[in-house]
Amino acid sequence: MFGAFRATIIAYGGLLWKMPAEMNKTRKANVRKRLKAVDKVIAVVAESGVKCKALTLALQLPKESEMKPRDKYTVFSKKHKGYRKDWIWILLRWAKTQYTLFLINRVQIH
Repeated sequence: MFGAFRATIIAYGGLLWKMPAEMNKTRKANVRKRLKAVDKVIAVVAESGVKCKALTLALQLPKESEMKPRDKYTVFSKKHKGYRKDWIWILLRWAKTQYTLFLINRVQIH
């Protein structure tokens, strides 16, 4: 209607991408694969003899095999019911960083 400011099909029709309510097997497998890759990197750095605070904190985190499914596939969120948020694969990179910091702090408290 107003040239560059006209409404798009997406604005008229709502969300174009429909997100499923639960993760499928492929997405869960990809999450596990990424967690295992992180575990390997931490192990290699630890074996190399490097010593730093970040590595010490990373070694305190549970490995993929020790984590509960709740911790693998959901993220802490104070806004959601049960304080857990599904859809971990949609989160932005900064949110995943915040989640990692949350896990590190939780390990230090307990």
